[in-house]
Amino acid sequence: MKLFRIRNIILVVFISFFTLPSYGNFPFKKADLLAKDTTSFVSPFEEDNQRCLKCHGQERYQYTNETLGREVKAIMCSERIVHKEEFYASNHKNFSCTDCHSAEYVKFPHSGELRMEQKLNCIDCHGGDEKFAQYHFEEIEAEYQKSTHFKMEEEGFSCWKCHNPHSYKITVRNSDNLKETIAYDNSICLNCHSNFDHFQLLTDREEINVIQKHEWLPNQAAHFKSVRCIECHSRVNDSIKVSHLLLPKTEAVKRCNECHSQNSILMASLYKFESKAQRRDGFFNGIILNESYVIGANRNEYLNLISLILFVGVLGVIAVHILFRIRKNNKTY
Repeated sequence: MKLFRIRNIILVVFISFFTLPSYGNFPFKKADLLAKDTTSFVSPFEEDNQRCLKCHGQERYQYTNETLGREVKAIMCSERIVHKEEFYASNHKNFSCTDCHSAEYVKFPHSGELRMEQKLNCIDCHGGDEKFAQYHFEEIEAEYQKSTHFKMEEEGFSCWKCHNPHSYKITVRNSDNLKETIAYDNSICLNCHSNFDHFQLLTDREEINVIQKHEWLPNQAAHFKSVRCIECHSRVNDSIKVSHLLLPKTEAVKRCNECHSQNSILMASLYKFESKAQRRDGFFNGIILNESYVIGANRNEYLNLISLILFVGVLGVIAVHILFRIRKNNKTY
């Protein structure tokens, strides 16, 4: 019985070793796994922020109207709801609400003039800061101002039209799950391009059906799952982590060989964050071989070696066969 239990324990440990998420060739340590747990994060401004989230963190709120002398219940505008869990999992989770919003908001009821306050953009905080120099925010801003989005409005297409400051988080640099990154990044685009209510805030054009507009794309569902919208709709820039120069639809990538070739543009965009050891022959083999969407183009070094050995072996057998035939013919004569 004891031997049976010991065998089971060894089996569990063995399976766990190979099924734990890994970094490189080694399993994550327990500390690494805990570090990824955002639910344990406690903001230094938890108490201050809770004053705002008491109302802005839910769909319905109530307050005491001193003029009327009674409790008033109201529905919070959906655009002004900040979900606490999403905020404390975002890139801005360390901030106080009044770091970006006027300190006058601590007074309630809020003054109507505060609604007109100018909103900060990414460059207002990240521009000219050496701590963020590696991300090239100034270059992103310059790229973005050439983008088709920026030209849509007189005042420009602000960062927050795509990146919600209360919930946005970087995924492509921090996630081990490429599919998760693709889905998250595409949802940013689809937030307007598949939601006509949001779309109408930016343009008077008729509603666009994304599926119909991409009917020309072979195996459409597989493409939507395996690449981001920006892979085909932006211009690659090697010095910027994620391209922000969105192109007009007439300049979108439509030729198969631009992605499905050894010099794939995906190597400079989607796969640039993956391990160089896994990037070979113009592809990220970990993705290509699992999905097998580049028929006849994807390569695997082990399959290449086996096929080479088999090819050399066949040539060897033919050479030996020819040699014996020649020797036999010589003996006959």
